[in-house]
Amino acid sequence: MKIAHVSDLHITGVNFVKEWGENLIKKLNEMKPDIVVITGDLTDDGYEYEYEIVKKYLERIKSKKIVVPGNHDARNKGYEIFEEFFGTRYPVYENNKVAILGIDSSEPDIDDGHIGRENYPLIKEKLSGKNKMKILALHHHLIPIPGTGRERNIPIDAGDVLNLCKELKLNFVLSGHKHLPWIWELEGTYYVTAGTATSRRLKGKSYPSFNIIEANEKILIKEINVINGNERVVRELSNKFK
Repeated sequence: MKIAHVSDLHITGVNFVKEWGENLIKKLNEMKPDIVVITGDLTDDGYEYEYEIVKKYLERIKSKKIVVPGNHDARNKGYEIFEEFFGTRYPVYENNKVAILGIDSSEPDIDDGHIGRENYPLIKEKLSGKNKMKILALHHHLIPIPGTGRERNIPIDAGDVLNLCKELKLNFVLSGHKHLPWIWELEGTYYVTAGTATSRRLKGKSYPSFNIIEANEKILIKEINVINGNERVVRELSNKFK
């Protein structure tokens, strides 16, 4: 099982690097993941013409995709346009090895995050009681990321969602937003934040990247450098689902 985690493309922004965008597509199509999880900020301002550009770009990725919106995508009523192009802001993917639920954590025209109590039953329905890898995907990080400045955009109900992740014994929570890769482990759940894959909006000396989760004899979390394609194993875990 191979899962790609890509985030913060900002395809229509001035900081988008076309060469990195081409490298990303080439690398993903070479790696042939079972599913590509894209955790938001595909556009810069959520306009319809931006979604048209994004749609054509993502169609070039041959693998199946789960896409959730980020705070940039929700701007200018972009959350409504997102649904026109991608169908739902709460996508689900499931096979005999993994169950993935995408959640929209954005709010219109502000950068703050919010999951909402009305969505907790959906999380429970899709990710409880399964003897397989369980993954929640959203744009906003639930735990602060070191080195990324004053924390202001964590979902306002992050505490309740973290408790829900603990109760459901989720294996991974995938997010983006901060443009810096990071992994926290809390109560048995790994909170994996991806960096920006195709934008110059990089933190410090970091590079554009995306993550791969490979589940075979062991579970490997890899960080892929979009510039040169180099792979780095950042975490090795036992695989109880093999």
